[in-house]
Amino acid sequence: MSFSTPVKSRPSIASCSPSRMSYQQPRLDSSPLTPRQYSQLTSSFMSSRRRSPSGAQAKSCIHRQASSPLKLDSYPLEGELTGTGPVSSTPKRPAKKQLYRSSVQGDRFIPSRSSTSTAMSKLESESKISPVSSDSSASSVSNASSYQPNTVALAYQSSVAEACGLALNTRILAFKPEAPQSSKPIDLRSQYNRPLKPAVNAQLRRRLPTSAERILDAPGIRDDYYLNLLDWSCNNQVAIGLDRDLYVWNAETGTVSSLLQTRPNTYIAGIKWSGDGAYVAVGLSDGDVQIWDAEEGEKVRSMTGHAARVGVMSWDRHILSSGCRDGSIWNHDVRVAEHKVSEFVNHQAEVCGLQWRSDGNQLASGGNDNLVNIWDARSSTPKFTKSNHKAAVKALAWCPWQLNLLATGGGTYDKHIHFWNGTTGARLNSIDTGSQVTSLQWSTTYKEIVSSHGYPDNNLAIWSYPTLVKNGEIQGHDTRVLSSALSPDGSTLATVASDENLKFWKVFEQLGKKVSSAVGGTLGSGKDIAKVMMIR
Repeated sequence: MSFSTPVKSRPSIASCSPSRMSYQQPRLDSSPLTPRQYSQLTSSFMSSRRRSPSGAQAKSCIHRQASSPLKLDSYPLEGELTGTGPVSSTPKRPAKKQLYRSSVQGDRFIPSRSSTSTAMSKLESESKISPVSSDSSASSVSNASSYQPNTVALAYQSSVAEACGLALNTRILAFKPEAPQSSKPIDLRSQYNRPLKPAVNAQLRRRLPTSAERILDAPGIRDDYYLNLLDWSCNNQVAIGLDRDLYVWNAETGTVSSLLQTRPNTYIAGIKWSGDGAYVAVGLSDGDVQIWDAEEGEKVRSMTGHAARVGVMSWDRHILSSGCRDGSIWNHDVRVAEHKVSEFVNHQAEVCGLQWRSDGNQLASGGNDNLVNIWDARSSTPKFTKSNHKAAVKALAWCPWQLNLLATGGGTYDKHIHFWNGTTGARLNSIDTGSQVTSLQWSTTYKEIVSSHGYPDNNLAIWSYPTLVKNGEIQGHDTRVLSSALSPDGSTLATVASDENLKFWKVFEQLGKKVSSAVGGTLGSGKDIAKVMMIR
């Protein structure tokens, strides 16, 4: 005895109404139509059937082609049911013409179980890749179905990556390629710390001194910013004024001699060697200017006339210029009895800086009125007057290898070094030193300038020109440096400070030829003229 349960059978093409039997599905292998024409024909046919009442009963078994060959989720996977279930009554638009070329056997693209299994096996062999969330997958896929779309998307990405020879866990684009690997160890210092200029031999490398070459006592020196009490002659003799006495130290023999002693109630305010090193001019606090023969140790002549002390002097061959506290500058011709030949008047305060250019065409003067005057030797009026400094200008220096370049330094409330063009009067550069500038000395070996300072640093600083880079500094004195002088060979700098010490520094080593002057020859060669001046 058997019980039969009615089972709802799946509708098929054979069980359809006679009207449906009128359509016979053609075979693909015998049809003269291309797959594209066949897809369009079946789509239009199914659309017309859905519009009829009888067409709403069952869904066609013919699967419509997806709108894009790249959307793999439009094809049925393993276990998916097709041709069953209710069909939406909303009519759909016919599919648009798709122009594509399949990569599998001509222009056909037939998904198969073998290709799907290959993609799945590819995913299993890959390293752990974080799956894409279902929400983002649903937004990127137009038709959602019962299978997981992210798995198919990852399968498609894996297939494309395999075809292109790329790895999914690496970046396709990078900012720069990786550095090439070297078999030898890389020295990072040689790679990234390359010098801007060719390396210098260790024996020729520049070194700045940390201690003085020699120290001499200078007891009784007057701590006065406006006085000039130190000078070095071309005969390698150093003269220093200590209150009423003038001492001369011979750098070659190391002997010290007392050249003169002034009258009571007077003191030495300024000293300056002549160009040939035979005579030294001495300015006194009472306004007299004396000329002494250093070799003979006797006074040659005395020139009077100044109303106040003479703190600074400068030689130009047989012309001696002296700066007075009353602001006047006198030019003396030491060969004649009537020594005063001209007078320069433009300062309103004491003249504390004075220097002739090496060719004798211009004279630079600085005063306590914060002014810098550049005088032409043929005129009694200044060619240029500069008021950029905010304090007294004592430090003056003409450049030996660029004749029209003048450097000036200001006092405590200024602390600047200005560089001027003596031909045009233009200011070329400036340096804020941070300290009172007491003296300036150009190097004859390097394109550098050394400055001595007072409050607050009391040091020496070496600057490159025209870069204005500080090459180094020397902390040599406990108190402010009053004056400085450069040796005849341009290698040693002598400094004297209010701590009553006279120190010698090897700041410019002789590594090669000296810097050539613009007018020819080398500088700092010693005697320029013989002892032929007829002083009366």
